[in-house]
Amino acid sequence: MSNDSSNSNDSNGNGSNGNGSTDGESNRIGLVVLDMAGTTVADGGLVEQAFAAAAEQLGVSPGTADFDSKLDYVRATMGESKISVFRHLFGDEERAQQANAAFEKAYGEQVDGGRIAEVPGARATIEKLTAEGRTVVLTTGFARVTQDAILAALGWQDLVGLTLCPADAGGRGRPYPDMVLAAFLRTGAVAGVADVAVVGDTSYDMVSGVRAGAGLVAGVLTGAHGGDQLVAHGAGHVLASVAELPALLTELGR
Repeated sequence: MSNDSSNSNDSNGNGSNGNGSTDGESNRIGLVVLDMAGTTVADGGLVEQAFAAAAEQLGVSPGTADFDSKLDYVRATMGESKISVFRHLFGDEERAQQANAAFEKAYGEQVDGGRIAEVPGARATIEKLTAEGRTVVLTTGFARVTQDAILAALGWQDLVGLTLCPADAGGRGRPYPDMVLAAFLRTGAVAGVADVAVVGDTSYDMVSGVRAGAGLVAGVLTGAHGGDQLVAHGAGHVLASVAELPALLTELGR
């Protein structure tokens, strides 16, 4: 379902000239930057399970106030680079790296155990967008090793030409715009950021799209955050799932 916000580009600071385009741009979305977990990939809450395993390794036991507080932070920052989350939670770099390694190991084991699947219609959506002449880039807040494991588990290694994790964009993940801008620069698919769409399931996905100046920022309801939270952080449209994206672009004439 699309959230009716026809002036969303103006409110996001994307430089709309009033007819949905930006001077010098094509008014056609030629680059689509899609989040993975929660947007195109269903993982059934594996992030929280992997966090629990990592926390226990650092002496934070489930059922304690400390664990509950840290888990609340993990939920609130879904979409952010995981190493950044652990730096905030555990302070010094050594403990943060230890927690991150434990998290990636636990998550990877669940992936290898067949605990993930595509969000229904995600692959077909990506293939449709590509067939329409659009470039699709998949992004994640996970480390490269975990991203590659997810792609392999789904058989998506060759689905798109470029996949990005925070390390590929200088180390800063969401809510920074770096991965969106890296996709823009590395693909050369469009003339300007107004021809970029950013789609994700978290508030941080929305913020990163807005900060990058993307011409379309859309949230999906298959992941961590609800529609109100997505809109509050910059979503111009809210979709039931990524499968609705091609129809939205057609509806908008983009």
